[in-house]
Amino acid sequence: MTSTTITKPAADERFDLTTARIGVLINTSSGSCDVGAQSDLQALLDDAGLKAVQTWCGGGDEVDAALAEAGKHSLEVLIVLGGDGTIRAAAETCHSGGTRLIPLPGGTMNVLPKALYGARSWREALKDTLADCVVQAVHGGAVGAHRFYIAGIFGGPTKIADAREAVREGDLAGAMEKGVAAIRESFTSAGVEYAFANHSGTAEAVAVICPLISRGLDDDEETLEAAAIKVESAPDALRLAINAAFRDWREDPTVVLAKTRAIEMSCDRSIPALLDGERFTLGHTASVSFVRDAFEALRPRETEGDA
Repeated sequence: MTSTTITKPAADERFDLTTARIGVLINTSSGSCDVGAQSDLQALLDDAGLKAVQTWCGGGDEVDAALAEAGKHSLEVLIVLGGDGTIRAAAETCHSGGTRLIPLPGGTMNVLPKALYGARSWREALKDTLADCVVQAVHGGAVGAHRFYIAGIFGGPTKIADAREAVREGDLAGAMEKGVAAIRESFTSAGVEYAFANHSGTAEAVAVICPLISRGLDDDEETLEAAAIKVESAPDALRLAINAAFRDWREDPTVVLAKTRAIEMSCDRSIPALLDGERFTLGHTASVSFVRDAFEALRPRETEGDA
């Protein structure tokens, strides 16, 4: 196969899709992918006068093979409809191949699509992006072999994310229950020793936030935001969940915050992690580093990612 040289535009530069080599990947195992997803996506491409050179449509066990094959097609754009795990894997593939990604919300949390497209449905996000799009350079973080582009949470109370979603949905009783579960988990697991910027100590959790969603960073700022969270009671966990849902959690008294490009962590036990909504178990030590231009996304011209 003859290789194609992919020209890299500047970040936030308008991108012309009319001559681009486009691929489509649909994970039919994802929660928001209904039976009409493939035909609806194809119809949106047809309406925009665009054609995919290759479409992969299958279950989650076929994603890795599809992404490996996609890397052989010299794609300039990859449209992905799937959950957080599928999108994270696609972002890593796009980084290594120089392909721009259109990550559509097809899962449960949809953390990256929400940051790029707000509350749009996947059909609305794709239609608006195909109509007039720009390149969005996305900086991220790396811990071991894993990358993340929105946020990583490390330590016992990773269930705080569940409590936050319950608060968003108005389920305060559920939020309290999940807040209690989070703090109990932190009490039964060792604290995380952390060091970043001029801060060090022990916390129940360490959060690392990427520029795309951070209110304390610009989208193109080449650093991460790290927060050590010292939760001491169930009310603390609930308050943090409420602040995360409705206010700026940076103002919470349980949070120690700094800008940094490197975070070191250690624990007497394996460190649980939540990376862009996906759960992982790390070793007893973990190092997080900043990744410049982790990949490039396409977004509608007038849309900014939600903080």
